[in-house]
Amino acid sequence: MTVKQAVIKKKSVVKLALSGLSLSVLLTLSACSGGDNTPTDEPAVVNETEAVVVESVAPAEAEPVVEAETVEVSEVTAEEVSAAAAEPEVLAADAGAALYEKQCKVCHEKGLLAAPVFGNKEAWAPRIAKGIDTLHMHSAKGFNKMPAQASAEVSEAQVHAAVDYMVAAAS
Repeated sequence: MTVKQAVIKKKSVVKLALSGLSLSVLLTLSACSGGDNTPTDEPAVVNETEAVVVESVAPAEAEPVVEAETVEVSEVTAEEVSAAAAEPEVLAADAGAALYEKQCKVCHEKGLLAAPVFGNKEAWAPRIAKGIDTLHMHSAKGFNKMPAQASAEVSEAQVHAAVDYMVAAAS
């Protein structure tokens, strides 16, 4: 690879990194911005980002080809998959309170982004009236200004436990 090609490649990587960083900052600011705090029955908006095309410069010399190692995968039957999916996640008794303290409290303690304040019966009443299944779905998948809470680090069962904890405090 020539020096010129290396410089072009480095500039492309820097531009891609700056674009990603800029997008992250804009999304954070838009999520934290004020505005109309009245709840609506619209699903959460999913922000899609544009794909950034980075041109690849072919090296002057061909790089050696590395052969991939073949790994044998054991067969898993459909019954085993459905049995594993059907098993409910076992949570600690305080899982809802723990997730509230770790994650939910940020907005629900002060009512940020139109979040109902923890323990406020008036704020929670219209939401509770929609049913616990709706509250579980909205919290896990996202709703209005609230982003989806279920992620790679937090299971839906943990999110549901936190919702149950907050509903119990407002009932």
